[in-house]
Amino acid sequence: MTSELLHGATVLTVDADDTHYTSGWVAIRDGRIHGVGDATTMPDPTSFDRVTDLTGHLVMPGLVNAHTHTAMVLFRGRSEGHSLLTMEGWYNTIRVPELSLEGRDIGPAVALSCAEMALSGTTTFCDQYFFAEEVAAAADAAGLRAVIAYGIVELGDRARGIDELSKAAAFVEGQRRGRVIPWFGPHAPYVDNSEALLQDEVAEANRLGCGLHLHMACGPEDNEQTLAQYGVTAAQALEKAGFFAGRVHAAHCLDLSAEDIAVFARAPAASVAHCATAGLRSGREAICPVVDLRAAGVTVALGTDNVAANNAYDMVAEMRMAGLVASHREGRAQPISSRELVRMATIDGARALGIDGETGSLEVGKAADIVAFDMRGPGWSETPDVETALVYSGSGRDLRHSFVAGEALVRDGALTRQSLASIRETYSATYADFWDRVAQNGAAA
Repeated sequence: MTSELLHGATVLTVDADDTHYTSGWVAIRDGRIHGVGDATTMPDPTSFDRVTDLTGHLVMPGLVNAHTHTAMVLFRGRSEGHSLLTMEGWYNTIRVPELSLEGRDIGPAVALSCAEMALSGTTTFCDQYFFAEEVAAAADAAGLRAVIAYGIVELGDRARGIDELSKAAAFVEGQRRGRVIPWFGPHAPYVDNSEALLQDEVAEANRLGCGLHLHMACGPEDNEQTLAQYGVTAAQALEKAGFFAGRVHAAHCLDLSAEDIAVFARAPAASVAHCATAGLRSGREAICPVVDLRAAGVTVALGTDNVAANNAYDMVAEMRMAGLVASHREGRAQPISSRELVRMATIDGARALGIDGETGSLEVGKAADIVAFDMRGPGWSETPDVETALVYSGSGRDLRHSFVAGEALVRDGALTRQSLASIRETYSATYADFWDRVAQNGAAA
């Protein structure tokens, strides 16, 4: 592989000490970070295949979108006026049209989602949906790092649940794409996955050594159903069922009690994906108790959720929204600092997915998953705090360069593997065909 020296930039390493350099450099060799430092320690540029001057840029670890459903870009703009965190909103605007989905729809949809993520600073994402093999193939083609959780929905049909789990296990066992990590994705415990199936999923996940990604505590309906059936919340019921014995990554977690938080804190590898924008757009009164979770030692990452609920993949905007809703929930200014928000969108996201030894910070030996934001625009005027400038003044649209494992996926604001125009053209045809099919099937939203 080639080598490249990035220099002249403000560098945020997001290491344990939050080391940063006002005029720094990052060396990339063989897909890994070979060195990081300030101008006084910069290596000889002539020893690199490529040298890139990033004066006026912020160089930092790639962002981690810890919860999304990339194929659901097909539903963007189709759920206005509905909450996707209620059974009514999800069933009528998403689930019924989903019945017309075919495998051929997935690749073009995921390709567009990956393009939007790459062009706004995301280098790793966690996806949970149907057609996991097609999602994984499209993510691999785009070059992003991805945890792909095979969506498992039982809906009261035990035979279906067992069949879905068998297919999920085959997906995990057969996955061989270098930047793709396969997981199980039980959609929502006790809503569309029975306790018996959940226990089977835990046993299989333990056998295969994979993580579990699910939705939890999405709102009153979710909690009321679980309380009525089991007398305790989903988190407490799952703990009794042994679900928290391995790696568990739970999205949303809006309505968590103090005991629920203790469940997460007791678990060896449990984390939360906070999707602030999607929760607000869905009309949820409750807000994920991020401050309390973090105080208890629970890893909290950030996610966009699907873009039918968000409606964008901009993780810079997601950092900002997470900061704003935390201030509102706690009733005080900045209970989560900008620096902490940056960590939640990088190293904490990587930690939630079990890959913090590989990515999430700029440290020697880690994969060169690196992004560069242009700070020369008017919103980035001189500031003593570059993290605050990024979170509250910046935008994913300021992204200029993005690397995954040392490969430039975005250079000078343009995709390198495939043009955005060609991705859009293919997607537009797929979108039209899909919604024509929905109409023909009598399931128009």
